[in-house]
Amino acid sequence: MCTCHDQRVVSTQREFIVITTVPSSVRVQQLCRADDVTVRFHSFHSSIRQEGKVQRKKVSKWRRVPLKKTHTHTKIASMERLLTMFEEADPFATWWPTIAALAVGVVITVRTLMSGQRCPNDNQINEQIVVVTGGNGGIGFEIAQALAGRGGRIILACRNLKAGERAAGIIKRELGCRTPIISPDEDDDPADRYFVEARYLDLCSLRSVHHFASQLMAEFERIDIVIHNAGVVFANTHVPTEDGFERHSQVNYLAPFLLTQLLLPHLRRSEQGRIVFVSAHAHQAAKIDFDDPLNVGTWAVKFHAREAFAHSKLCVLLATRWLARELKGTAVTVNCCTPGLVRGTRHFRNSPLMSSICVKAVTYPWMWLFMKNPYEGAQCAIRLATDPQLKEVTGEYFNDCEIVQSSEPGQDKELAKKLYMQTIRTLESVTKLTVDKELPLEMESELRLEAPPDAEADSDAETETNRAAEGASVDRQTLVE
Repeated sequence: MCTCHDQRVVSTQREFIVITTVPSSVRVQQLCRADDVTVRFHSFHSSIRQEGKVQRKKVSKWRRVPLKKTHTHTKIASMERLLTMFEEADPFATWWPTIAALAVGVVITVRTLMSGQRCPNDNQINEQIVVVTGGNGGIGFEIAQALAGRGGRIILACRNLKAGERAAGIIKRELGCRTPIISPDEDDDPADRYFVEARYLDLCSLRSVHHFASQLMAEFERIDIVIHNAGVVFANTHVPTEDGFERHSQVNYLAPFLLTQLLLPHLRRSEQGRIVFVSAHAHQAAKIDFDDPLNVGTWAVKFHAREAFAHSKLCVLLATRWLARELKGTAVTVNCCTPGLVRGTRHFRNSPLMSSICVKAVTYPWMWLFMKNPYEGAQCAIRLATDPQLKEVTGEYFNDCEIVQSSEPGQDKELAKKLYMQTIRTLESVTKLTVDKELPLEMESELRLEAPPDAEADSDAETETNRAAEGASVDRQTLVE
């Protein structure tokens, strides 16, 4: 031990160095010899050296360094070199590891928080028929792979059939690689144990929707799960679909709504039918204009792409609310979820963020930090499709695998009812859609109202669409309050 009091140094050791690391311009470096004791005081921020009496200057944090028994001049030279090394050292040079560690910790924390929750169950869905739209990439691919790994029979509904077939092959190969071989004598490929198939579906064409639905209903006796994942973002609002609708409205809302109505009879045959719509946080910025709720005929002048996308996702949420009410008392549940901000999806191919390589280089680090990857974005939809605890949950809006509140328009039941009925009326005018029950008398007159003039396609296109609709017969369904 070494203590400093009454301007004297007392030590039980003959020779040592005392070093203080408290930075101060008034700290003293001293070389003093009291009796047979040699003491060196050193401070990083002082260049003063004195021999003689000890000056007491709030010295703290002492460290003792014993010296070997050598000649006095050798010991003094060693201490001089040590002091010179300390004086020339930069006190800030040791800060960068701490700063780097803090930065890495912040990045990991932010990335963990932004990645969201994982699906909390690993429930198997053996032999269940699952339809996933947009399953050839992004979130849809991750959903399809997860459900195929749980034993489901997956139908990938894709506009690009080659990309869909390629995605189906990748899913089967990856799952086959994870499958243990029961017997070394097995000749079959483990990938063949998984049923993943791609089918053509173009949501920009209601005729394609009818054709796709008629094929499924002819091939399968029931359908267990339908996940409406496909959609567009930042599409050209000045170019309508072949049916005359604004592109966001048809791809994100109208076509999935029609497909759901067509598949409802087969969904009712399932022990636990589930319908999952994928919405977005953007619905909070949208409003419904009932002069033209589906953007019929006003696609060229009314909406910016961002507004059109938000409008379509609000329509999805409202349709989920009312359809769940229509199916109350059946074994079919309808829920809606948002995947959050997800990078690496095809949705952003028309985004300004993907406009050039330079912009990508600047924005990608921030997208990596603050946005989910497709696997993380798929977790909520996977839970809605598989979790047995959600068997009785319907008409809800989910985010990060939990029920959350939507915007005020998204909770308006009257608004949901009006939109639902307007959608049915519009689809009837375009495709002669009927639903599978008799209408109550109080709604019969309302649904017989003529559709808005803008909702009608020209005669040739309508005739062609109606012929395609004949292949998918659907019964009538009640629109009860």
